Amino acid sequence: MSTGVADLVSKAVSSIAQIPRSLFINGEWVEGRGAPFGNRNPATGEIFAQISSATADDALLALDSAAAAQRAWRNWAPRRRGNLLLAAHRLMLERAELFAQVMTLESGKPLSESRAEFNLSADFFLWFAEQTAHIHGTYAHGSHGGYRVLVTHQPIGPTLLITPWNFPLLMIVRKGGAALAAGCTTIVKSAQETPLTGALFVKTLQDAGFPTGVVNLLHTTDSSAVADLLLGDFRLRKVSFTGSTRVGSLLLARGAANVVSSSLELGGDGPFIVLDDADVDRAVEHAIICKFRNAGQACVAANRIIVHRSVERQFTEKFLQKTKALRVGNGLADVDVGPMISEKQRSRLAATIADLVAAGGEVLTGGHTIEGPGFFYEPTVVRFDSPNPIMCSNELFAPIATIFAVDTLEEALQFANDSTFGLASYLFTKDLSRAFSIGEQLEFGMVGINRGIMADPGAPFGGTKASGLGREAGQHGIYEFMEPKYLAVTVDEVGGPFAH
Repeated sequence: MSTGVADLVSKAVSSIAQIPRSLFINGEWVEGRGAPFGNRNPATGEIFAQISSATADDALLALDSAAAAQRAWRNWAPRRRGNLLLAAHRLMLERAELFAQVMTLESGKPLSESRAEFNLSADFFLWFAEQTAHIHGTYAHGSHGGYRVLVTHQPIGPTLLITPWNFPLLMIVRKGGAALAAGCTTIVKSAQETPLTGALFVKTLQDAGFPTGVVNLLHTTDSSAVADLLLGDFRLRKVSFTGSTRVGSLLLARGAANVVSSSLELGGDGPFIVLDDADVDRAVEHAIICKFRNAGQACVAANRIIVHRSVERQFTEKFLQKTKALRVGNGLADVDVGPMISEKQRSRLAATIADLVAAGGEVLTGGHTIEGPGFFYEPTVVRFDSPNPIMCSNELFAPIATIFAVDTLEEALQFANDSTFGLASYLFTKDLSRAFSIGEQLEFGMVGINRGIMADPGAPFGGTKASGLGREAGQHGIYEFMEPKYLAVTVDEVGGPFAH
């Protein structure tokens, strides 16, 4: 590590010294009962902070706090609750660079990506703040008269939010913003790799004046024990999780006994289809972003790039050129691609490349570990001459791009849908009619048409099949944390039998 980069790291570590390292329970920062763990910078491999760890007993205290605060929080007037979220949003904006610094230190992503994540996160939080006072119900006549059908929405209750490390601020905001706006108290379980991003967000809510017990934060090295305790307690009424399909399935099973409402955003297998009439330059530009953002560690990443053979050579040559030009390094410096999150994640890639080659893939560039310090891997491109089942339902989660040549639209669509996942998909074509037709046939919750980035506060984010349950954001997101309630109200009809 060069002296200049070392200085940047030292300065960043100093700047985040104010962020609490402990748990936040019942309005106070407290030490957990578990053994502290190290917070490691994936760009250097070094531990830069010691983090307090929660046990199941700590989790029980957090649930006690959330359950005790639920009744009062749900009864806050919507505008009052919305104004509090707006105050927290203003504080977030004042701390923008601090958020970016801690995200880059913890996750390794380039500072430019951390700033972009902060901006999007702030937009999501503002969306939920504005939604708070716009929860709508319905009023209708009973089908046989004599009564009215009123439907309102009420907070579902204490909620467990389990967030991942790859987008540590965006995920806590997208879940926590909706839950708090809906009137639910919350328990956030941060990712072990990125605890301080969650701590800074919770500290911001605390400083904005959120009532005692409404927000609670747990860091832990024993996620299973914490989740088991919380999901086994009937007072917890909701879990929202982003992560692997395997873990999501376990959480769903653990919550089944208490019929805990579950929103799950799980694995992805994003097909990125480039048709024969596509704007190739635009497709290449967006494929680079969609594949290598966050070093490929994104559930919505372009997992299979499927290109019509008539433009495949042109696409591949341009994509290869841009891939080779990507600058890899410490995210605090001027780079395009940061490290993998851990040595464990990086070490699995040797077997991944071997499997791809054994299946007929040709490595066009990359395919090797970059020696440390840090957990870096070369941006890699592997080409297949036709669709190959090795990549179906196989999420790479790495800076490895796979390109597949296809001869027909039908072949592309069939290969795209041949997956147990159904989160994000992408389609590039100049024909709008074609785009609508194919978009409707793609078995995915989201379709990006001529674009590789589509997260937006006003859009429902989520997938089908093994990619999860429910939607985050958009008009739908806040209702994931609410229950519809039907009131049947007797009415004396004017001129009816009860008129006099």
